[in-house]
Amino acid sequence: MLPALPPWTGLHPLIVHFPIALLLVAPLLVVLSVLVRRHRGGLGAAALVLMLAGTVAAFLAVSTGEAAGDLAERTPGVAAALERHGELAETTRTLFAVLTGMFVVIYAAPLVRRREWPNRLYVALSLVFLGFYAGGAVTLANTAHLGGQLVHQYGVRALLGPAAAAPDGTGTQPATRDRDDR
Repeated sequence: MLPALPPWTGLHPLIVHFPIALLLVAPLLVVLSVLVRRHRGGLGAAALVLMLAGTVAAFLAVSTGEAAGDLAERTPGVAAALERHGELAETTRTLFAVLTGMFVVIYAAPLVRRREWPNRLYVALSLVFLGFYAGGAVTLANTAHLGGQLVHQYGVRALLGPAAAAPDGTGTQPATRDRDDR
């Protein structure tokens, strides 16, 4: 029998790695679409699918992160890091929603016009897009780094089991580990 899914507050560690991976791989496909003109349409479609999936996953990651953060112990260091991580996560989510929208226009305009971009224009559009995307990737990496600090430096963790299974009988589990638990 499979174990039960964690509650919404415990899903963040399961979801958060998807947007990181998908959104960091997508620009590689855009680069390939510039370099391999013969497969431009397929590579562009693959990049778009990764961006769409990564952006949806970013929305889920922010939502589950907010739920998990509500349960975290608020020591001064944790509170400041958690606040900064949350703000940066929302910025990252918004940036990638805009970037994905930009790529939809770059990719879909030739389909609507029924005429491919001239090669030089496609290369120029792609390079400008990748420049903006690099900024989003840096923001994503900083968000992930802060999340890693919350876990590995401050010991913040999500509740992975049902809340009813708390060892102290209160019906809730602590969101951070005590130093004795390490």
